[in-house]
Amino acid sequence: MAEIAKVGVIGAGAWGTALAIHSARMGHPTLIWAYEAGTVADINLHRENRTFLKGVPLPSLLEATTDLEECVRTCPILLTVMPTPHVAGIARRIAPWLTDEHAIVSCSKGIDNESLETVNEIFERVLPRRRQWQMAYLSGPSFAAEVAAGSPTAVTIAARDTQLARELQHALSTDRFRCYATQDVIGVELGGALKNVIAIATGAADGLGFGHNARAGLITRGLGEITRMAVKKGANPLTMQGLAGMGDLVLTCTGDLSRNRTVGLRLGQGETIEAILASMSAVAEGILTSRSAHRLADKLGVDAPIIENTYRVVHEGLEPLAALQNLMTRTLKDELVL
Repeated sequence: MAEIAKVGVIGAGAWGTALAIHSARMGHPTLIWAYEAGTVADINLHRENRTFLKGVPLPSLLEATTDLEECVRTCPILLTVMPTPHVAGIARRIAPWLTDEHAIVSCSKGIDNESLETVNEIFERVLPRRRQWQMAYLSGPSFAAEVAAGSPTAVTIAARDTQLARELQHALSTDRFRCYATQDVIGVELGGALKNVIAIATGAADGLGFGHNARAGLITRGLGEITRMAVKKGANPLTMQGLAGMGDLVLTCTGDLSRNRTVGLRLGQGETIEAILASMSAVAEGILTSRSAHRLADKLGVDAPIIENTYRVVHEGLEPLAALQNLMTRTLKDELVL
């Protein structure tokens, strides 16, 4: 992989734009693809993504296009950054343009509501087998606004091909954006997806005014649920103690920039999910993932009461206070059970 390779970013939301800024600041010529012509015009003409990352100036090496084929064909490193429901469609579109020279890094987090597949499983189903060894998955505690601002950030890049993970680790790391490498794709993917559901629960407890004890309890027990599900799917339990597990969970459950925590906070303060959704311009993945995570826990036969009650609050209208009461009055358990 060339040291200074052109980088393509597929998806111009806040996270895609932040990664494109990081790439361009490194000296990589960077091309970001957006579906919306207005977003492309903003980036190219006004040097700002005013819809998704307002107020952040863009580096000169960053350009935008609505031509997905151009983005794929001209960029040997591709970062795919789109909401989970769009992953399969985009993967099908780009598949004919991929070559042996490409490295594809998925930066999306979620579980498909219909198939219950994680993002890596979607790519593995849709892309030809020979391309799957060119796939890597980036996750970890990384708010878009802070990455765009150059705040110190540490993430994990998972790939089944160790050499690919190491090459991407070096291609994307700086003194402000440190990448670690792992082969545990399953663990990294599930940690990144499920933490959004726990963040809604934690936000709801904050909205109810329950304080730091409740927050710490939900984060810790939430990590237990994530670990049980990940291990059942074949992950290394140690991954859940790392950046893609505990690191991302703590950030998303406690940070004021977390969209998922904000959804929970507003639910706890008495707003309806319909009103919250109507007011949001960006996706909170945990809303959709709460449904797929609940179904996946049932499928795996994993006890996941926080995920179950969060699903019921978001999709069945259960009052957040009743959900927290459900969790506190369950049959008493031993703690260290996987």
